[in-house]
Amino acid sequence: MADKVPSPGHSMFGLNDAPTRRVTAPEEAPASPQPQPQPAAPQYVLVQQPPQAVPVPATGGGKALPWLVAALAVLGIANLMMVLMARSQFNDYATKQADALNLITRRIDSSDERYAQLRGQFQVTEEKLGLTQQELARAHALAAEVQKQQQTAVAQLNQAIAQKASNDEVNKLQADSNAKIGGLSTDLAGTKQDLASTKSEFANALTGTKGELNGAIARTHDELVALAHKGDRDYFEFTLPRRKAQQKIGTVTVELEKTDPKKNVFSVFLSFDDKRTERSNRAMNEPLWFYVKGASSALELVVNKLGKDSVSGYMSTPKGFFPSTTNVLGQRPGA
Repeated sequence: MADKVPSPGHSMFGLNDAPTRRVTAPEEAPASPQPQPQPAAPQYVLVQQPPQAVPVPATGGGKALPWLVAALAVLGIANLMMVLMARSQFNDYATKQADALNLITRRIDSSDERYAQLRGQFQVTEEKLGLTQQELARAHALAAEVQKQQQTAVAQLNQAIAQKASNDEVNKLQADSNAKIGGLSTDLAGTKQDLASTKSEFANALTGTKGELNGAIARTHDELVALAHKGDRDYFEFTLPRRKAQQKIGTVTVELEKTDPKKNVFSVFLSFDDKRTERSNRAMNEPLWFYVKGASSALELVVNKLGKDSVSGYMSTPKGFFPSTTNVLGQRPGA
């Protein structure tokens, strides 16, 4: 049998080695010389090369990437525009709220000033009422004194009768008593008249204060005419067509300083009693109260029309305070 060619694969796993056979000598066989071992066959190792990388064919993902980037850019620009629009709307809303807050603050300041004025009037009225209470106490004292004197006169008269006095003495005592009672009655009547006068003044002051508290505002000419018909005050219209324009109403001069139509506020100067005062950043239809010497109550200034560098409105005064100035009813006698 021909020898087999050693295989490299078999050599790697040691399959090319010759099988070793174990020979058992028979017990009775003579000893034989040991055979010489054969030289080992050469061994071979198989080395396998790593697999080569297979190129992957290009797909359509490279073309879709620019479109994806463009879509993200458009989405970012849209979000930025929405943020800017929301911020602009928020700024507008914040501006309107700030303007409304400023208007409320100015009205609160005006209310505080008006409250201080009315408080002063109430103090004056309270002082008058205190005087009335003193006069009433005096009347009660006089009435008690009259009653006491009447009782004294009756006691004296009874005493004279008891002592059987003459008719002349009785008549004299009676005449003295009547004279004293007449004097006390006169004092009591005067006190009663003073009480009635004080009560009338108190009612008038209370009526004026109540009218000021009502705070009726005329926003048109017709409303002003109606207000003049049912009120106890005189009303005078005025128009200032430009800045620095002046109009004199009685002893008061009104001068326009500036206007702000966006915020519906204005500033004016009032000149009266040898002084000039500024009323700045006042709202339209907001009453401005001020006192002039000789007036029984405060004067009122209202602007009911406001434009660019122009205002129109009216001034109200106590009845007959400016007798030589034509009021709104005198301008329209048939109204």
